[in-house]
Amino acid sequence: MTLRLVVTGTDTGIGKTVFAAALTDALAGFYWKPVQSGLDGETDSETVRRLGQMAPDRILPEAYRLRAPASPHLSARLDGVTVLADRLSPPETDAPLVIEGAGGLMVPLTEQTIFADVFARWRFPVVLCARTGLGTINHTLLSLEALRARSIPILGVAFIGDEQADTQATIAALAHVRVLGRLPRLALTPDALRQAFRAHFDIDRFREVPA
Repeated sequence: MTLRLVVTGTDTGIGKTVFAAALTDALAGFYWKPVQSGLDGETDSETVRRLGQMAPDRILPEAYRLRAPASPHLSARLDGVTVLADRLSPPETDAPLVIEGAGGLMVPLTEQTIFADVFARWRFPVVLCARTGLGTINHTLLSLEALRARSIPILGVAFIGDEQADTQATIAALAHVRVLGRLPRLALTPDALRQAFRAHFDIDRFREVPA
């Protein structure tokens, strides 16, 4: 079966789209953002295509494109759109597929559904992106508990930001989770991102599907 991975985060704005671009590039895969909220400026799909230097056909169209830069449930309401969470079905691909959620696990997709509910239905391995700054221990441990409570497979944690060895080790020990690597701060160019990802991550570890 073709590898499918979900990239989610402990919060919004932590760099998971940048990480998703690097991961999709390294896997020579496809990228899919099921729901895009906010269409002013560069969308996440456009960012991934630019930073990952993807061919256009490697960026799969979003199921929903919502104008307001807000939580999907609110953005959909403002647009007069009904998001049918039960019908969100990942596209079939002949190469690895990287799926990026919106914000964190508890972000409402509809008034009745959060993204974690959708991930639980898919049961694809999840890469949890976590920043390395203050507060990340709490946010990361809570996110991992939410995943485990729903029996969602966890591939591991990818840290983003400056080195914080004690914080990273504490999360790994308390949560009994694998640390996949850390993406440092860098100038956001395609070449710099590709080099940083290859220097700090072993791509083979992303192909090890958890039992």
